[in-house]
Amino acid sequence: MKKNLITIVIAAVLVVIFALLLFTFQVRQSEVAVLTTFSKPAANNIDQPSLYFKWPWPIQQVYRFDQRVQNFEDKYTENYTGDHNTVMVSVYVGWRISDASRFFQVWRGGSVVAAQQQLETMLRSATLAVVGQHNLSDFVNPDPKQLKFEAIENEIKTAVQSQLASQNYGMSIEFIGIKKLGLPEAVTQTVFDRMKSERNKYISEAQNEGAKQATMITSTAERQAAEVIANALAVATRIKGEGEAEAAKTLSVFQQNPDLAIFLEQLKTLENSLNQKSTLIFDERTPPFSLFQNLPANNAVK
Repeated sequence: MKKNLITIVIAAVLVVIFALLLFTFQVRQSEVAVLTTFSKPAANNIDQPSLYFKWPWPIQQVYRFDQRVQNFEDKYTENYTGDHNTVMVSVYVGWRISDASRFFQVWRGGSVVAAQQQLETMLRSATLAVVGQHNLSDFVNPDPKQLKFEAIENEIKTAVQSQLASQNYGMSIEFIGIKKLGLPEAVTQTVFDRMKSERNKYISEAQNEGAKQATMITSTAERQAAEVIANALAVATRIKGEGEAEAAKTLSVFQQNPDLAIFLEQLKTLENSLNQKSTLIFDERTPPFSLFQNLPANNAVK
Protein backbone atom coordinates (compact mmCIF):
# COMPACT_ATOMS: atom_id res chain seq x y z
CA MET A 1 0.00 0.00 0.00
CA LYS A 2 2.81 2.39 0.95
CA LYS A 3 4.72 1.57 -2.23
CA ASN A 4 1.63 2.27 -4.36
CA LEU A 5 1.21 5.70 -2.65
CA ILE A 6 4.75 6.71 -3.55
CA THR A 7 4.16 5.65 -7.15
CA ILE A 8 0.97 7.70 -7.31
CA VAL A 9 2.73 10.79 -5.88
CA ILE A 10 5.59 10.51 -8.36
CA ALA A 11 3.11 10.06 -11.21
CA ALA A 12 1.16 13.12 -10.06
CA VAL A 13 4.35 15.24 -9.91
CA LEU A 14 5.31 14.13 -13.40
CA VAL A 15 1.84 15.01 -14.67
CA VAL A 16 2.10 18.46 -13.11
CA ILE A 17 5.55 19.02 -14.62
CA PHE A 18 4.34 17.85 -18.02
CA ALA A 19 1.31 20.11 -17.77
CA LEU A 20 3.52 23.10 -16.88
CA LEU A 21 5.72 22.39 -19.87
CA LEU A 22 2.69 22.18 -22.14
CA PHE A 23 0.66 25.11 -20.79
CA THR A 24 3.26 27.62 -19.55
CA PHE A 25 6.45 29.27 -20.72
CA GLN A 26 9.04 31.57 -19.15
CA VAL A 27 10.58 34.76 -20.51
CA ARG A 28 14.00 35.78 -19.17
CA GLN A 29 15.34 39.26 -18.55
CA SER A 30 17.38 39.32 -21.77
CA GLU A 31 14.62 37.87 -23.98
CA VAL A 32 11.60 39.01 -25.90
CA ALA A 33 9.03 36.41 -26.94
CA VAL A 34 6.49 36.10 -29.73
CA LEU A 35 3.44 33.89 -29.07
CA THR A 36 1.79 32.54 -32.21
CA THR A 37 -1.70 31.09 -32.51
CA PHE A 38 -1.99 28.75 -35.48
CA SER A 39 1.32 30.25 -36.77
CA LYS A 40 0.02 33.83 -36.59
CA PRO A 41 1.91 36.06 -34.11
CA ALA A 42 0.08 38.08 -31.48
CA ALA A 43 0.07 41.84 -31.83
CA ASN A 44 2.03 42.51 -28.65
CA ASN A 45 5.54 41.38 -27.83
CA ILE A 46 6.21 39.69 -24.48
CA ASP A 47 9.27 41.43 -23.07
CA GLN A 48 8.70 41.35 -19.29
CA PRO A 49 10.43 38.49 -17.43
CA SER A 50 7.79 36.21 -15.92
CA LEU A 51 5.88 32.93 -16.30
CA TYR A 52 3.10 32.97 -18.94
CA PHE A 53 0.23 30.65 -19.91
CA LYS A 54 -0.19 29.19 -23.42
CA TRP A 55 -2.07 26.48 -25.20
CA PRO A 56 -0.01 23.48 -26.24
CA TRP A 57 1.28 22.96 -29.76
CA PRO A 58 -0.09 23.01 -32.45
CA ILE A 59 -2.50 25.63 -31.13
CA GLN A 60 0.13 28.02 -29.81
CA GLN A 61 3.92 28.18 -30.06
CA VAL A 62 6.55 30.42 -28.47
CA TYR A 63 9.53 31.98 -30.30
CA ARG A 64 12.20 33.63 -28.17
CA PHE A 65 14.66 36.31 -29.34
CA ASP A 66 17.63 37.94 -27.67
CA GLN A 67 16.72 41.59 -27.10
CA ARG A 68 20.29 42.61 -26.21
CA VAL A 69 22.49 44.52 -28.65
CA GLN A 70 24.08 42.26 -31.24
CA ASN A 71 27.14 43.35 -33.20
CA PHE A 72 29.23 42.30 -36.15
CA GLU A 73 32.03 43.70 -38.35
CA ASP A 74 31.56 44.23 -42.07
CA LYS A 75 34.11 43.01 -44.61
CA TYR A 76 37.18 45.09 -45.49
CA THR A 77 36.06 46.56 -48.84
CA GLU A 78 37.19 49.20 -51.33
CA ASN A 79 35.35 52.50 -51.43
CA TYR A 80 35.85 55.57 -53.62
CA THR A 81 36.08 59.05 -52.15
CA GLY A 82 34.62 62.21 -53.63
CA ASP A 83 38.03 63.21 -55.05
CA HIS A 84 38.41 59.85 -56.83
CA ASN A 85 40.75 58.10 -54.41
CA THR A 86 40.39 54.54 -53.15
CA VAL A 87 40.17 53.75 -49.43
CA MET A 88 39.73 50.41 -47.70
CA VAL A 89 37.04 50.64 -44.99
CA SER A 90 35.74 48.15 -42.44
CA VAL A 91 32.69 49.18 -40.38
CA TYR A 92 31.30 47.61 -37.20
CA VAL A 93 27.65 47.89 -36.20
CA GLY A 94 25.53 47.20 -33.13
CA TRP A 95 21.84 46.42 -33.67
CA ARG A 96 18.91 45.00 -31.76
CA ILE A 97 15.40 43.68 -32.35
CA SER A 98 13.02 46.59 -31.78
CA ASP A 99 9.77 44.82 -32.76
CA ALA A 100 9.93 41.05 -32.26
CA SER A 101 6.50 40.43 -33.82
CA ARG A 102 7.40 42.26 -37.02
CA PHE A 103 10.87 40.72 -37.03
CA PHE A 104 9.30 37.24 -36.82
CA GLN A 105 7.05 37.91 -39.83
CA VAL A 106 9.71 39.49 -42.06
CA TRP A 107 12.59 37.09 -41.49
CA ARG A 108 11.06 33.62 -42.03
CA GLY A 109 10.23 32.73 -38.46
CA GLY A 110 12.69 35.18 -36.96
CA SER A 111 15.92 34.13 -38.66
CA VAL A 112 18.68 36.26 -37.14
CA VAL A 113 21.14 35.00 -39.76
CA ALA A 114 18.94 36.20 -42.64
CA ALA A 115 18.37 39.55 -40.92
CA GLN A 116 22.08 40.12 -40.37
CA GLN A 117 22.89 39.22 -43.99
CA GLN A 118 20.43 41.85 -45.20
CA LEU A 119 21.84 44.36 -42.71
CA GLU A 120 25.36 43.72 -44.04
CA THR A 121 24.18 44.51 -47.58
CA MET A 122 22.50 47.72 -46.44
CA LEU A 123 25.56 48.72 -44.40
CA ARG A 124 27.93 48.17 -47.34
CA SER A 125 25.69 50.22 -49.64
CA ALA A 126 25.40 53.09 -47.13
CA THR A 127 29.15 53.11 -46.48
CA LEU A 128 29.89 53.28 -50.22
CA ALA A 129 27.46 56.20 -50.65
CA VAL A 130 28.69 58.21 -47.64
CA VAL A 131 32.41 57.71 -48.38
CA GLY A 132 31.75 58.90 -51.94
CA GLN A 133 30.54 62.23 -50.54
CA HIS A 134 33.81 62.95 -48.70
CA ASN A 135 37.33 63.72 -49.89
CA LEU A 136 40.34 61.69 -48.85
CA SER A 137 41.47 64.55 -46.57
CA ASP A 138 38.45 63.83 -44.35
CA PHE A 139 39.96 60.38 -43.61
CA VAL A 140 43.72 61.04 -43.76
CA ASN A 141 45.01 64.44 -42.66
CA PRO A 142 48.05 65.70 -40.70
CA ASP A 143 45.73 68.13 -38.91
CA PRO A 144 43.49 66.16 -36.49
CA LYS A 145 40.91 68.96 -36.57
CA GLN A 146 40.28 68.29 -40.27
CA LEU A 147 39.35 64.63 -39.75
CA LYS A 148 35.61 63.84 -39.95
CA PHE A 149 35.34 60.27 -38.66
CA GLU A 150 32.48 61.04 -36.25
CA ALA A 151 30.44 62.88 -38.89
CA ILE A 152 30.98 60.05 -41.41
CA GLU A 153 29.93 57.41 -38.87
CA ASN A 154 26.77 59.38 -38.02
CA GLU A 155 25.91 59.72 -41.72
CA ILE A 156 26.26 55.96 -42.26
CA LYS A 157 24.13 55.24 -39.18
CA THR A 158 21.41 57.65 -40.34
CA ALA A 159 21.34 56.10 -43.82
CA VAL A 160 21.04 52.52 -42.52
CA GLN A 161 18.48 53.42 -39.86
CA SER A 162 16.38 55.20 -42.50
CA GLN A 163 16.34 52.08 -44.69
CA LEU A 164 15.38 49.84 -41.76
CA ALA A 165 12.55 52.17 -40.80
CA SER A 166 11.22 52.46 -44.36
CA GLN A 167 11.20 48.66 -44.78
CA ASN A 168 9.80 48.10 -41.26
CA TYR A 169 12.15 45.23 -40.53
CA GLY A 170 11.61 45.35 -36.75
CA MET A 171 15.31 46.23 -36.23
CA SER A 172 17.12 49.34 -34.99
CA ILE A 173 20.76 50.51 -35.10
CA GLU A 174 22.39 51.32 -31.75
CA PHE A 175 25.86 52.34 -32.98
CA ILE A 176 28.09 52.32 -36.06
CA GLY A 177 31.83 52.98 -36.21
CA ILE A 178 34.81 52.71 -38.55
CA LYS A 179 36.87 49.72 -37.37
CA LYS A 180 39.72 49.80 -39.90
CA LEU A 181 40.85 52.25 -42.58
CA GLY A 182 43.54 51.53 -45.16
CA LEU A 183 44.94 52.74 -48.46
CA PRO A 184 45.88 50.67 -51.50
CA GLU A 185 49.59 50.63 -52.36
CA ALA A 186 48.99 52.76 -55.46
CA VAL A 187 47.48 55.54 -53.34
CA THR A 188 49.82 55.34 -50.33
CA GLN A 189 52.78 57.21 -51.86
CA THR A 190 50.53 59.97 -53.18
CA VAL A 191 48.97 60.40 -49.76
CA PHE A 192 52.36 60.46 -48.05
CA ASP A 193 53.66 63.06 -50.50
CA ARG A 194 50.66 65.27 -49.91
CA MET A 195 50.93 64.88 -46.14
CA LYS A 196 54.63 65.80 -46.37
CA SER A 197 53.79 68.85 -48.47
CA GLU A 198 51.12 69.98 -46.02
CA ARG A 199 53.45 69.38 -43.07
CA ASN A 200 56.17 71.46 -44.76
CA LYS A 201 53.61 74.20 -45.29
CA TYR A 202 52.76 74.19 -41.58
CA ILE A 203 56.48 74.32 -40.72
CA SER A 204 57.01 77.25 -43.08
CA GLU A 205 54.03 79.10 -41.59
CA ALA A 206 55.35 78.49 -38.08
CA GLN A 207 58.82 79.73 -39.03
CA ASN A 208 57.41 82.85 -40.68
CA GLU A 209 55.26 83.55 -37.65
CA GLY A 210 58.29 83.08 -35.37
CA ALA A 211 60.40 85.47 -37.47
CA LYS A 212 57.57 88.01 -37.41
CA GLN A 213 57.28 87.78 -33.63
CA ALA A 214 61.08 88.06 -33.24
CA THR A 215 61.13 91.20 -35.41
CA MET A 216 58.31 92.75 -33.38
CA ILE A 217 60.05 91.94 -30.07
CA THR A 218 63.40 93.31 -31.31
CA SER A 219 61.76 96.48 -32.61
CA THR A 220 59.92 97.02 -29.33
CA ALA A 221 63.10 96.47 -27.29
CA GLU A 222 65.10 98.88 -29.45
CA ARG A 223 62.39 101.53 -29.19
CA GLN A 224 62.20 101.16 -25.42
CA ALA A 225 66.03 101.32 -25.15
CA ALA A 226 66.09 104.50 -27.25
CA GLU A 227 63.43 106.06 -25.02
CA VAL A 228 65.39 105.18 -21.85
CA ILE A 229 68.63 106.60 -23.28
CA ALA A 230 66.87 109.76 -24.44
CA ASN A 231 65.28 110.26 -21.02
CA ALA A 232 68.63 109.66 -19.27
CA LEU A 233 70.39 112.19 -21.53
CA ALA A 234 67.64 114.73 -20.89
CA VAL A 235 67.95 114.27 -17.09
CA ALA A 236 71.77 114.48 -17.28
CA THR A 237 71.58 117.63 -19.35
CA ARG A 238 69.13 119.18 -16.88
CA ILE A 239 71.31 118.29 -13.88
CA LYS A 240 74.41 119.60 -15.63
CA GLY A 241 72.65 122.83 -16.45
CA GLU A 242 71.44 123.24 -12.87
CA GLY A 243 74.99 122.59 -11.61
CA GLU A 244 76.47 125.09 -14.02
CA ALA A 245 73.84 127.64 -12.95
CA GLU A 246 74.71 127.15 -9.28
CA ALA A 247 78.39 127.36 -10.08
CA ALA A 248 77.82 130.59 -11.94
CA LYS A 249 76.09 132.09 -8.91
CA THR A 250 79.02 131.36 -6.55
CA LEU A 251 81.73 132.05 -9.13
CA SER A 252 81.16 135.78 -9.03
CA VAL A 253 81.45 135.81 -5.21
CA PHE A 254 84.59 133.67 -5.24
CA GLN A 255 86.20 135.91 -7.88
CA GLN A 256 85.83 138.90 -5.57
CA ASN A 257 87.65 137.11 -2.68
CA PRO A 258 89.70 134.08 -3.85
CA ASP A 259 91.25 133.49 -0.43
CA LEU A 260 87.80 133.19 1.12
CA ALA A 261 86.79 130.68 -1.53
CA ILE A 262 89.87 128.56 -0.89
CA PHE A 263 89.30 128.71 2.85
CA LEU A 264 85.64 127.60 2.49
CA GLU A 265 86.57 124.66 0.25
CA GLN A 266 89.22 123.51 2.73
CA LEU A 267 86.69 123.68 5.56
CA LYS A 268 84.23 121.65 3.55
CA THR A 269 86.84 119.00 2.76
CA LEU A 270 87.91 118.88 6.42
CA GLU A 271 84.30 118.51 7.51
CA ASN A 272 83.81 115.55 5.20
CA SER A 273 86.95 113.94 6.65
CA LEU A 274 85.69 114.33 10.23
CA ASN A 275 82.06 113.23 9.72
CA GLN A 276 82.71 110.12 11.86
CA LYS A 277 84.61 109.49 15.07
CA SER A 278 88.19 108.91 13.94
CA THR A 279 91.81 109.54 14.71
CA LEU A 280 93.73 111.51 12.08
CA ILE A 281 97.43 111.43 11.40
CA PHE A 282 98.29 114.12 8.87
CA ASP A 283 100.93 116.51 7.62
CA GLU A 284 100.04 120.12 8.54
CA ARG A 285 101.60 121.31 5.33
CA THR A 286 99.10 119.35 3.23
CA PRO A 287 95.77 121.10 2.42
CA PRO A 288 93.22 121.18 3.94
CA PHE A 289 95.11 120.18 7.11
CA SER A 290 97.30 123.26 6.65
CA LEU A 291 94.52 125.14 8.47
CA PHE A 292 95.83 123.67 11.74
CA GLN A 293 99.11 125.58 11.34
CA ASN A 294 97.54 128.87 12.38
CA LEU A 295 95.65 127.62 15.44
CA PRO A 296 96.54 129.26 18.81
CA ALA A 297 97.56 125.93 20.32
CA ASN A 298 100.11 125.29 17.58
CA ASN A 299 101.59 128.77 18.05
CA ALA A 300 101.90 128.15 21.77
CA VAL A 301 103.68 124.83 21.17
CA LYS A 302 106.10 126.46 18.88
